[in-house]
Amino acid sequence: MDPIDKAALIEERLALLYRQLQICHLCPRRCEVNRTAGETGYCGGGLEAVVYTAFLHQGEEPGISGKQGSGTIFFSGCNLRCVYCQNHRFSHTLEGTKVSPDDLARIMVRLQERGAENINLVTATHFLPWVLDGLARAFRNGLALPIVYNTSGYETVETVKVLGDVVDIYLADMRYVTPSLAERYSKAPDYPAVNKLALRKMYEQKSVVWQGRLLKEGLVVRHLVLPGYAEETIKALAWMSENTPQALVSLMFQYQPYFEAGQYPEINRRVNEDEYERVMDFLDELDLEGWTQDLVPEADLAGVHFKPTLEGLI
Repeated sequence: MDPIDKAALIEERLALLYRQLQICHLCPRRCEVNRTAGETGYCGGGLEAVVYTAFLHQGEEPGISGKQGSGTIFFSGCNLRCVYCQNHRFSHTLEGTKVSPDDLARIMVRLQERGAENINLVTATHFLPWVLDGLARAFRNGLALPIVYNTSGYETVETVKVLGDVVDIYLADMRYVTPSLAERYSKAPDYPAVNKLALRKMYEQKSVVWQGRLLKEGLVVRHLVLPGYAEETIKALAWMSENTPQALVSLMFQYQPYFEAGQYPEINRRVNEDEYERVMDFLDELDLEGWTQDLVPEADLAGVHFKPTLEGLI
């Protein structure tokens, strides 16, 4: 869809999106707080979007980062708040810069000017009205890049429907398939059911489209392998093979016991070689395309290392 047509489509929906803040149900938590009256729900989000940092990110999947890097905007706060979160410094708080829709538009356009391959919106759902408002303004000011929606996968089908005509690429997690694990580590026992519905809708909306080695459209399903839970990963991969077989899969072994993971002895370590080999052996049996990480030391681009700056972007 042409960027100006996308802008017009967003503008038609903005009034309804902003009204949702009066009884907030932008995400599956459905807190129903009145954010226009200063109330806050699980995510902590109020009446302004907050961005922690934005830059050309070289650490995403090769088809996303490309040569120049993905124009990535990291929003503060989150509706999931995993106990092992590598971005806990800003995902479990609202540390960052308050931004208006005009600010967001400027950030997006300036990332494009710096050579970004796409605009990558990370954990944006709790600020969705402002994010889409800014995106519409950016489209009217010359933004012409693919839009990546980078999400924990804890999304309502209604939100995915709103995004379908605007987003080009979903970069979505499948964290858990077992409710008890989702409850223990993310306080979201409904995550598996909600996540599967959202992924199916994303898959229905998007087919994989490449331009050379750069992804222009599609669904990428990410899965972070947790130590001690190789069987959970095997179940997740089996579900993908059956339900989203043409989607791209990104299997990640970068887990570190960040944040509060030390309070959970069973995940207070890295994935070991036996777990890695078991998962990879199972993956080899499936007809799935995508990327897998090697079992390597701590990732240099983990969120704990990101600098909280928007210098030169607004």
